[in-house]
Amino acid sequence: MNDDTRLRDGFAPGEGLHTPAAAVAGSGQLQVRGTDGGNDGAANGVAKGATNGACGVYAALDLGTNNCRLLIAYPYGDSFRVVDSFSRIIRLGEGISATGKISEAAIERAIAALSICRDKIQSRKAKRLRLIATEACRAAANADGFRNRVAAETGIELEVIDRETEAALAVIGCSPLVDPRGRGAILFDIGGGSTELVRIERDRANPLAEPRSKAWMSIPLGVVTLAERFGGRDVTRVAYAQMVEAVARHVAPFAAEHGRDIGGMHLLGTSGTVTTLAGIHLNLARYDRRRVDGIWMDDAEITATIERLLAMSYQQRAGNHCISVDRADLVLAGCAILDAIRSAFPLPRLRVADRGLREGMLVEMMREDGAL
Repeated sequence: MNDDTRLRDGFAPGEGLHTPAAAVAGSGQLQVRGTDGGNDGAANGVAKGATNGACGVYAALDLGTNNCRLLIAYPYGDSFRVVDSFSRIIRLGEGISATGKISEAAIERAIAALSICRDKIQSRKAKRLRLIATEACRAAANADGFRNRVAAETGIELEVIDRETEAALAVIGCSPLVDPRGRGAILFDIGGGSTELVRIERDRANPLAEPRSKAWMSIPLGVVTLAERFGGRDVTRVAYAQMVEAVARHVAPFAAEHGRDIGGMHLLGTSGTVTTLAGIHLNLARYDRRRVDGIWMDDAEITATIERLLAMSYQQRAGNHCISVDRADLVLAGCAILDAIRSAFPLPRLRVADRGLREGMLVEMMREDGAL
């Protein structure tokens, strides 16, 4: 097993999410600075670890290897209501596998997107924040310099989370979609630079309780890293099979230990890959989250949809409104990761989640504050 692969026992919801305050001093804070580097006092955030039940509006930002996503919401009943959001493909991890560094072009794209996020956070007067970065900032040699530049130019101080925290947040964000009539799910989160898998199970003695994680793993392969390694624009059947095999080697140890006794379980996927597949399956003229989030796809439907994508040229994928040019060279790498997971965990159904880390962060913060 690759040294970068993480294979661990499970955690309960909320476990493994908190870093000692001294280790994240300033993390999750928004300091809006003027061009002279001084604090202009326009807005000040609340540290990630702070507890303030009076905070009405919460913001969760996820700076991934491929996407920059923001969700702003306030508590509502036993959940939350979204008041603003943002998502943009920035490809922060582009070229890291070859150079070991975040490129200048990627830094510029990230700062442009994060500046929009800052403005949205200010305009919505969000005070309780969590602002995270994932695999690209874990892997890049110049990640500290990048974060310092982001803080200087946007006022956003990013918290780099580890893979265990990333998996745990995905569980919190997606667990409402675990079939209440089933035993549990194999949750997977296909990112730009890494992929996390979690085995989630319901307590048979208390089926109404929140599902708990029994085991998790992380591999250093995502859609960006895999497409850069094998090619993403013109993907032959041979290249696709090589991608599936490369992922399967990483997944095999986890499947060998935790892939037995999976009757009554289902797959639960959160990523641009699975939401794109759902949009293609539904023949949507344009992507519609309301129709995608929570949809079920059976094994035959997944296979047929991947076959449709493999038959498309790069130009055809780029022209599809559920894929677009931003994902046209990445979607088949994502499908290869999904196929490796499907082979390792041959379950008959997949539930698609258009939710994940941001929702997990919002729920965690609101629970900490007693707002949920």
